[in-house]
Amino acid sequence: MPAKFELIAPCFFGCESTAKFELTRIGAENIRVEDGRLSFCGGAEMIAAANLNLRTVERVMLLLARYKATSFDELFDGVYSIPWEEFLPADAAFPVTGSSLNSQLTSIPACQSVIKKAVVKRLMKGHRTTVLPESGVEYKVRFMLRKNVCEIMLDTTGEGLHKRGYRRNAMEAPLRETLAATIADLGRVRRDSLVEDPFCGSGTLLIEAAQKAMNIAPGLKRRFAAERYSFVPAALWAEQRQKALAESKLDVGFEAFGYDIDPAAVAQANVNAKLAGVENRCHFEVADVATFAAKPEAIVLTNPPYGERLGTIEGAAKLARTLGQQMEASPCAGLYAITADMDFELHYGKRANKRRKMYNGMIPCQLYMYYNAPKTEKMAKPMPKSGFDGKRTHFEKK
Repeated sequence: MPAKFELIAPCFFGCESTAKFELTRIGAENIRVEDGRLSFCGGAEMIAAANLNLRTVERVMLLLARYKATSFDELFDGVYSIPWEEFLPADAAFPVTGSSLNSQLTSIPACQSVIKKAVVKRLMKGHRTTVLPESGVEYKVRFMLRKNVCEIMLDTTGEGLHKRGYRRNAMEAPLRETLAATIADLGRVRRDSLVEDPFCGSGTLLIEAAQKAMNIAPGLKRRFAAERYSFVPAALWAEQRQKALAESKLDVGFEAFGYDIDPAAVAQANVNAKLAGVENRCHFEVADVATFAAKPEAIVLTNPPYGERLGTIEGAAKLARTLGQQMEASPCAGLYAITADMDFELHYGKRANKRRKMYNGMIPCQLYMYYNAPKTEKMAKPMPKSGFDGKRTHFEKK
C-alpha cells in the first residue's frame, strides 16, 4: 500500500481554476490541471479532506494504474498487475463502469467483462481463495480509455459531490451546486459580501455563496463511499470532519437576498437554506424581476430562466431585457449571469466585461460577467456568429 496516492477529480469545463485553488488550500501536492479534470497527490487523509472540502469538482477517484491498452490482453494484464488484495477484502463487491473514446477497444461491456475477470483472478490469488461472494462493502471500479491509454480507478465519493445533502427537491433545470460554487468564486464572494439573485429558484447560488463565505465544508452533511474502505481509517474521516468544523466562520457579515416570482420556489429555497445551515444569512421572498433594484454594494449572481424553466425563447429574451433595464437603473458592484442563451448580451442590452464557457450538466452555457472594470481592461469581444452551442445568431449594440 503506497504512503501517498494519485487522485483524480473531474469537474465541468470552466471550473478548473477554482478547483485548483481549493486543492492548494487543503494541502494537495503535485496538482496538475487538464480540461475537465485535475490530478493531485496525498495520503489517505487527502481522500477524506478532498471529499469533504472541495466545492467545485464532481468526485474524487483513486488512480490505481495508467497504461497503454490496444488489445483485451493488454487491458487484462494491466488490471491484473494491480495489487487489488491490498485495497479490496475478499468479500468486497466491485461493480465495474467506464468509458472509451478514440480507442481501439470500443465495446464498453466487453471492457467491463475483461476488467472484472482480471480483478477476480488477482483477488483469488492475493486472498488465497476460490470464492468471492461480493457480499461486503462496495468498491466501485471505474475505467477510462482515451486514445488507447487506460486508467483504472476506485471511486472514493459515491454519489457525485454536487449532492450536498441540503437540496432534497429542486425546481426544473436546476443549477448544479458545484457550478454555483464556481460562480460564487468568480464573483469574488467574500465573508462580508452582500449577494442578491432576482431569479433565485430553489436558492442554490445564494446557498453556495453563503457556505463559501462562512467556510462551511460542503461535504459535512453527507457520507462517502471511501468511509467504508478498509484502507482509509475511520479515525482519519473523524479528524478531517472535526478540522472542517473548526475552520467554519459562522460570525461573518455575509448576507444574501433572493427573489422569485414562483412562491413554491421561494418556499423550497427557504427549506434548502435551513438544511444547509445558512437560513440566518439567506433571505428569500416572492418578487418579480420588474421590481428588482440591486443595492449599490451588492454582487448579483443569477441564472435567468431559459429553456426548460421558461418554455419560449421570446419569454427568456423579455426577462433578460427587463433585467438589463433594472440593472441600468440600479447599478451594483457586479452582475454574474449564467445562461444557455447565446444571445443574452443582445437581450440584456450590454456587452459583458468577460465571458466564460461552462457546462451545467450536459448543457453548454456562458457566464456573463459585468463589473466596474479598470480603464486598462478591454470589454469582451462580440460573440461569434457560430456560438458555444451552435445556435448563436449575432450581436448588435443597442
